Formats: sequence, structure tokens, C-alpha cells
Amino acid sequence: MAELKLTKHLLKKIEELFEEIGYTIRYAKGSFNSGYCMVENQKVAVINKFFDTEGRAGVLIEILSQVEIDVEALSEKSLKTYKQVSKKGDKKDKEAEAAETEAVDKDEKET
Repeated sequence: MAELKLTKHLLKKIEELFEEIGYTIRYAKGSFNSGYCMVENQKVAVINKFFDTEGRAGVLIEILSQVEIDVEALSEKSLKTYKQVSKKGDKKDKEAEAAETEAVDKDEKET
């Protein structure tokens, strides 16, 4: 399977998905550790405005993996986008899980 390219076109589709699920995206300068912050109790994502297209798309995909989404309520277009980008997140989660398991196994062998 080909790697998902984080393009301006994909970024636009992700922004539309966020709009559909009721989130406001703001691009602002700030000292965010991870490049974004979520405004407490509000559906607002603030993204570091100095990020390039790839960085912005990547951060929005990361946020999508952390919020609850009613996929039944999504339009067909947004559902397609969600499935497309959530595969990238699933792959990243599986890689992190595998690395964590490997580290635990290594620790158990050393003790």
C-alpha cells in the first residue's frame, strides 16, 4: 500500500471533515509543545501557523485519532476522508505498540 501523501488537497479535505464534526480550526502562533492545543471544553483546535502543509495535515490526523467521531453522521465524502487518514493513524499506533512490546520483552529478558 502506498504511503499517504500529506498534500494541500488532503489538508483541505481534512479541514472540511473537522468542520462537519463541529470543530473550528485556528492557525495561530504559539509555543505548543506538539504543534497544537485543544481549547478545553470547546471544539477548537489551534494549530501552529508556522507548520507547513504536511505538518498541519499530520497534526490534524493526530487530533482525529484522539476525538470521538460519530461515523454514522458523516457525509459520504467525509467518511471516505476519515477512513483514508485513520489508516495512517492505525499504522502509526501499531508501530508504536510493537516497539513498546519489544521494549518490555527486552526488559523482562534483562531481569
